[in-house]
Amino acid sequence: MQKSRPTQNKRARERARQERQQLKTARRNEAKARKAASPTDRSGDDPDIAGIVPGPQPSPWGDEEVEAGQESESES
Repeated sequence: MQKSRPTQNKRARERARQERQQLKTARRNEAKARKAASPTDRSGDDPDIAGIVPGPQPSPWGDEEVEAGQESESES
């Protein structure tokens, strides 16, 4: 029957942990470099929201005007 060698096992685990940590650090640095080198134009406006101003927006269909006109006629 063999005894386990806790010191050797512990050293192997620690070595594996350090290797994993180094790989993670390398991946993070690579991702940062890739992100910094990507040609993104963050200063431009989003075309979906271009021309929208803060505050109440007019209805693009004009429903509010029609509904207001119908309500005043039905109240009479």
